[in-house]
Amino acid sequence: MDDVIAAEPHVAESNVATAPSPITITEKALAEVQKIKEQNSIPDSYGLRVGVRGGGCSGLSYTLTFDAEMREGDKEVVLEGVHLFIDSKSLFYLMGTELDYTDGLNGRGFVFNNPNAAKTCGCGSSFGV
Repeated sequence: MDDVIAAEPHVAESNVATAPSPITITEKALAEVQKIKEQNSIPDSYGLRVGVRGGGCSGLSYTLTFDAEMREGDKEVVLEGVHLFIDSKSLFYLMGTELDYTDGLNGRGFVFNNPNAAKTCGCGSSFGV
């Protein structure tokens, strides 16, 4: 297995060294991930794969899926008990990103607050660097 980044706040009390998390997730997004897992009977052992792929109106688009296990070259980030799997290519584009969830008047869904995005599209699921 590749690197696991322990990013839970409670880990600091133990002898385990923690690294800054390359991506963060808000409490609202964490709650929505747990809700989706429960509604779809997705086992707790599954991780949330966060990624970037070519395409979309701004050049790159975000991906979110559940995955049973890490793949070779993945980084694993553990935040509040949720395992995030991020491939090394996507990690480059996602460094410093906050994953949030909104259910406001403009729609509902996951929102990527990415400091690396030089431009984004109106739908919010596509960006360029």
